[in-house]
Amino acid sequence: MDLGLAGRTAVVTGGSKGIGRAIVAALVAEGVRVTAGARSFPDPPAEGVRTFPVDLGTADGPARLIEDAAGAYGGLDLLVNNVGAAHPRTGGFLSITDDDWLATLTLDLLATVRATRAALPHLLRSRGSIVTVASVNAVLPDPLVMDYSAAKAALASFCKSLSKEVGPQGVRVNTVSPGPVATDLWLGKDGVAATVGSSAGLAPEAVAKQAAAGSVTGRFTTPEEVAALVVMVASDRAGNVTGADFTIDGGLVSTL
Repeated sequence: MDLGLAGRTAVVTGGSKGIGRAIVAALVAEGVRVTAGARSFPDPPAEGVRTFPVDLGTADGPARLIEDAAGAYGGLDLLVNNVGAAHPRTGGFLSITDDDWLATLTLDLLATVRATRAALPHLLRSRGSIVTVASVNAVLPDPLVMDYSAAKAALASFCKSLSKEVGPQGVRVNTVSPGPVATDLWLGKDGVAATVGSSAGLAPEAVAKQAAAGSVTGRFTTPEEVAALVVMVASDRAGNVTGADFTIDGGLVSTL
């Protein structure tokens, strides 16, 4: 299926690993010219991908990324806000410091706000699209990731509000909300499964198995499955879709 994305330009935040890396690869496969932003790129990017090393948790980092990409491409058609992080708070609410809250809100909310602010003038000219990777935790608040859940709920609200403002001007704004995904964030050496397992005296594999069992499908989503959904939502095939959230969680969210 031709998604009509060939020749367009995109920025992907957090594009060096996990879901972000899969999104970059999926966009490149559709003929999109991509700039990936992240603090570092430990693995070589896909052929033809521009990389821009940047700390997206800084006040000016997201804008510098957008400025670099728009300058190189002469504009911008697509912004994928993917950067984010979750840190299990095994000590409970009282263990979450102000610094923890600020760090989480900065990376999981403000980085998207800042990148979007910088990209929007370009996207208004191109009548482009914004897809933001949110999380099922926006509607499934979890004390284990209390600050992350709050940030993702705010992120979903921000994207919905923005979609109403810029939709009449031709810019579509949507979110994709994964449940547990088979990336280092969950399954890595310092990931959620290892952190929770260490606190509870369980093997990381047991924690991951329990998390997967919460989904109807009984497994984690793959990064490539999330990427495929992001690319579809970004494409002209979803040309009249805006202000929508697409859940990809194997049936984890049981409510309507």
